[in-house]
Amino acid sequence: MVKKLVGQILASLLGLWLAVLFIPDVSIVLLESSNFFGISLNSIWQIYLILSVTLGFLNFFLKPLLNLITLPLRIITLGLFGFLINISFVWAIDIMFEEFSTPLVYPLLLTTFTISVLSIIFSIVLREE
Repeated sequence: MVKKLVGQILASLLGLWLAVLFIPDVSIVLLESSNFFGISLNSIWQIYLILSVTLGFLNFFLKPLLNLITLPLRIITLGLFGFLINISFVWAIDIMFEEFSTPLVYPLLLTTFTISVLSIIFSIVLREE
């Protein structure tokens, strides 16, 4: 269970980093007012860490519940509704943190696709037997 959580966080971290590097208009910036519950953030790696932990927790705790609730929609759409759940998580991170910016439609889709593929790869590599 801990391996799965760590895998989700690592996939989010690597996915956000690759998205910022290769997808146009996706950015993570360090603002002067950047803080996390009163703790000031001084470097960009701290922002990456906070974003990836938040996204990893959303994927680990909230996604199974949403998958269960939306099971009929996932069956009807042949699993594409699950991708919509992933898109909503990345969009929620964009709304919660002003340091992270991904415009709607194509950059958001590509960022979500990158994180989803890496999450699948990490889940296969860190599979519990």
